[in-house]
Amino acid sequence: MASEQISAHAMKRIPAPLIRLCRHIRRCGGHGWLVGGAVRDMYLPQPSTLVDFDLEVFGLPFTPLLQALQTIGPCSVVGKHFGIIKLQLEQYTVDIALPRREHKQGNGHRGFAITVDPHLDTYTASLRRDFTMNAMMLDVLDGTLLDMHGGRRDLEQHILRHVSEAFAEDPLRPLRAMQFAARFDLQLHPATARLCRRMLPEADTLPQARIWHEWRKWSLADHPSRGLQCLLDSGWLTAFPMLQAMLSCPQNPHWHPEGNVWLHTLLVSDQMARIARERQLPPDERSLLLFAALLHDVAKPITTFRDEQGRIRSPCHAEAAEPLVIDFAQRIGMPKGMYQPLLHLVREHLVHLHGQPSPRAVRRLSHRLAPATLQQWEMLVEADASGRTPHPPCRPAHAWLKQAEALALNRQQPQPLVNGRMLMALGLDPGVRMGNIIRQAYEAQLDGVFDSEETARSWCRRQLEKKICS
Repeated sequence: MASEQISAHAMKRIPAPLIRLCRHIRRCGGHGWLVGGAVRDMYLPQPSTLVDFDLEVFGLPFTPLLQALQTIGPCSVVGKHFGIIKLQLEQYTVDIALPRREHKQGNGHRGFAITVDPHLDTYTASLRRDFTMNAMMLDVLDGTLLDMHGGRRDLEQHILRHVSEAFAEDPLRPLRAMQFAARFDLQLHPATARLCRRMLPEADTLPQARIWHEWRKWSLADHPSRGLQCLLDSGWLTAFPMLQAMLSCPQNPHWHPEGNVWLHTLLVSDQMARIARERQLPPDERSLLLFAALLHDVAKPITTFRDEQGRIRSPCHAEAAEPLVIDFAQRIGMPKGMYQPLLHLVREHLVHLHGQPSPRAVRRLSHRLAPATLQQWEMLVEADASGRTPHPPCRPAHAWLKQAEALALNRQQPQPLVNGRMLMALGLDPGVRMGNIIRQAYEAQLDGVFDSEETARSWCRRQLEKKICS
């Protein structure tokens, strides 16, 4: 059994309440091992900021363990059948599990027979874990690290490797591989890729909530192209045919020396992650923009052809993307609230190529983008333009953003200056005519006919006078 002592510096990262919990479990006759992400993250460049921890307790049956835990904090039983107890320990949440055996007996992510065994040995218990980097176990009381499958070595070599053949029993694991590769800059081991391909027939059995959970983590990662490459290597890109089609779609080498649409999309995704990191975008905005980067050229495969001069062209690919974007969003269980801003960002990502950023053009674009913002659009344009090796990063729509900032439209669409209250004050009764004037007024506002309440009111008076005169 491979074991070592972690450094005193690493031990300082372990929260004191977690150490007290393990001491309490030891006094009650059990042995608690810290497992999963908390141990893995000790060997990453950035210190962990986790508030959720996983603890596996050996040598103590479920009922005595639950009784022991209830004396030190609020507990909830997630599932007695699974031997999992959730403990709230000060500001930390600790998932406490008993060792167990799993036996595949049905299709899908949940098709397992589970047998809890508190007296199972640590090696056998570790075999049910997914990747070697997640199978390390740490005794927080004395600093003993059990690394029975070479997880630390694999992390250092940027390899994502399965623990055992039991890996192939859970069809969610290829998608977990995707987000882990993206988060930690990893490459899928060929043997693990082969196991992933065996699971592809079960892709349709996965709950959409779990699919979204993994894609959401991908969208927040610093190396999204690694995740996409992992998806390709594992064979699971075929579960997303709109992405797979990018592999065989060429691009004009004059504009895209990097190669086909797939290679461009990998580069754009990484550029978007860079932009999100540099500008410290909040998670929801970052997630939206990463999916916009992933899908901005999703319709090129259905619009690309060679013209009479042999040039590769993809006319109207931005406008043609909507059904493909929706199909992808539905496949991954994306929240429906993301659909509209995502569609608008993809549809408008080439607007800067078709004209100058006049105030009218900026107002119109801001309106069409809503609820996405022009600032988000400018970041997508930057990522798109920067995802073309060997070209350096650039911001071709920066002038549009500066114009939007001058108009206070970089973070919001134009707010209507004319409303029912204004028209009623001018003597117009509610009804069809009022609705028509409000719509006409907003169009006029976007065109720059007026830009303040005073000039808007004057415009409304003229409209009402025209009706009286006619």
